[in-house]
Amino acid sequence: MSVAVIIPTYHRPEGLKLALDSVQAQSRRPDAVIVVDNSADATARAVVAAYQGVSYVHEPRPGVANARNAALAATDARHIAFLDDDEIASPHWLAALMNTAGALDAGIVFGPLTARAEAGGPVKQHLLDRLYSRMGASEDTVLDKPFGCGNSLIDRSRFDLGDTPFDPALNETGGEDDAFFHDMMDQGARMAWSAEAWAVECVDPGRASLRYMLARSFAFGQGPTQTCARKPNWPGVIAWMAIGLAQLAVFAPLALVMSLVSAERAATYLDKSAQAVGKVLWFDRFAPRFYGQAG
Repeated sequence: MSVAVIIPTYHRPEGLKLALDSVQAQSRRPDAVIVVDNSADATARAVVAAYQGVSYVHEPRPGVANARNAALAATDARHIAFLDDDEIASPHWLAALMNTAGALDAGIVFGPLTARAEAGGPVKQHLLDRLYSRMGASEDTVLDKPFGCGNSLIDRSRFDLGDTPFDPALNETGGEDDAFFHDMMDQGARMAWSAEAWAVECVDPGRASLRYMLARSFAFGQGPTQTCARKPNWPGVIAWMAIGLAQLAVFAPLALVMSLVSAERAATYLDKSAQAVGKVLWFDRFAPRFYGQAG
């Protein structure tokens, strides 16, 4: 069964090299590797040229959804493995994803991520681990909810992906992968966890700042309310806003108290508080712009 590894990239030459090196070291080699360069000036072209068997796609229209859609349009492989340009796959990563897909009859598979960065301070370090690491069961298992796109595998033969499976309206804010996987769930997706499909996420200093991490939590919290608004499901919108207000009333005081007691628990409640605010202030004008500022 054919499998392609897709790596979207934007001005991360060193990260892209590490990601490509890890793909070329796989025990189960992919049938295709596709790098989609989302920079306007095609800065990744020279990096990709140094690797044999790697296809280069230039998508100058800014936005992570545009990049993912361009990658999918560039291959007809049945299985698509997504790896980000800040992720390093373990040697048996792809084999583990494929084995889990077959063993559990899953159309979508997710693997664990371990964050690597210098955050500074115990609260920031715990918040970084909470936001960028992805932990799960120690054995392969079926899932009832999705994770993010990085370190995932989809069997496209099971779904109707259409021409733009990742919503371009979410190019700047992110969340296009959440919307994508929820669309796949609506099509009856069977999802699984692959415990041995490890990858490392290398977090640069800018994304390890407290301000950025809280903005990321806020954006994640916006997700469920925005999903209801897109359908539209206005009772659902009202319900999520009410949940957010209730959570904020509980988690914000706990974050303050725990900052004096436990850095790990303080980070947990800071994350939950920011998500709670996102559920309430779900409107597009409040959405952080993490992506799409191509230059």
